[in-house]
Amino acid sequence: MSAGGPSRRVLLRAGAGAAALTGLGWGAGSLYADSQQEARGAADPERPVRIGYLPITDASPLLVAHANGYYEDAAVPVADPVLFRSWSSLSEAFVAGKVDAIHLLMPMALYMRYGLRADVRITAWNHTNGSALTVRPDVAEIADLAGESVAIPAWWSVHNVVVQKLLRSAGLTPVMRENPSRARRTVALLPMAPSDMLPALNNGVIGGYVVADPFNAAAEARQVGHIHRFLGDVWRDHACCVTMMRGELLRNRPAHAAGFMDALVRAQAWARQNRPETAALLAAGYLPQPRPVIEQALTYSAAAHGDALHHPDWHGERLDFRPYPYASFTEELVRAMQDTVVDAPAGFLDGLDPALVHRELVDDTLVTRSIEKAGGLAAFGMTGTTRTEEISA
Repeated sequence: MSAGGPSRRVLLRAGAGAAALTGLGWGAGSLYADSQQEARGAADPERPVRIGYLPITDASPLLVAHANGYYEDAAVPVADPVLFRSWSSLSEAFVAGKVDAIHLLMPMALYMRYGLRADVRITAWNHTNGSALTVRPDVAEIADLAGESVAIPAWWSVHNVVVQKLLRSAGLTPVMRENPSRARRTVALLPMAPSDMLPALNNGVIGGYVVADPFNAAAEARQVGHIHRFLGDVWRDHACCVTMMRGELLRNRPAHAAGFMDALVRAQAWARQNRPETAALLAAGYLPQPRPVIEQALTYSAAAHGDALHHPDWHGERLDFRPYPYASFTEELVRAMQDTVVDAPAGFLDGLDPALVHRELVDDTLVTRSIEKAGGLAAFGMTGTTRTEEISA
């Protein structure tokens, strides 16, 4: 791949393989049509850094940094963040060079790098936890989902990885293309845009969904579903979305990339200490959900959701912001993805060395520096740069 931008081969591969990301199609032609023009401006030091995001609390650091003026403080020109309605549209824009920095499901980041050979890097964790399995009011146990469909945001998502662990632990079998059967104890997985999940649950199209907040909090607020299990209670302090930057930004505008990371880490430190205020900022034009729902998603009470927590000391109900990207998580995620059922091309996982993936895909140089400027690891509840993964379905 040239330093000037994505090659035609990469862009056409992205169009052809788009269903692997979410089950929704991309247009290869639209990817290539504007890519060369976008690439020509990548090195322009005056061009604002363009941010893309989905309307979920996972995007909080990117948005808080904008709302609080942290990018400006770091001397980084930034355009107003652009809201996308689906992972497919956000990913298409990122691969095509229409946005420079995004939050993205970490398994999707692996697919971009190794399935599409895109010139992208993970530069930090955007958040930890923040997702849940929400089910209809009549579903009391996971076993009750036999014969039902469960919506996931994407095939390549931590949500898909973790919900399959939950289903199998309950003696259920996840399936892709066949009708679910109560007799055979199968559950059909259905990729769906997060904004479509709550209506589908309310209309009885699905038995549950696994997704980021505030869609879980919204189901409870509208009394159309309840949180059955927080994903942070299954995989302790897991990364869901990561911060990704395009290679052109890192290579051609290193000062802006470094300043951008300073602002993002500063926003994470502020958001974890100012949750109601974060909800107010997000509700003021960034997210379409009402402030009470967003605040509920940021301030879940463990006492009020005890049934959704098997490990209350993990605080898996709590969206948190711990920007350092642990190698142990990358490695365990690669192994988990290799065992996850997907209706998508998965050949890129064959023979992948988990440790090598972390070294090639994750660049922790900027975030390590930014964490030190923000007060060190302790400011984010971290004690070191290594850890042991804890998973309990």
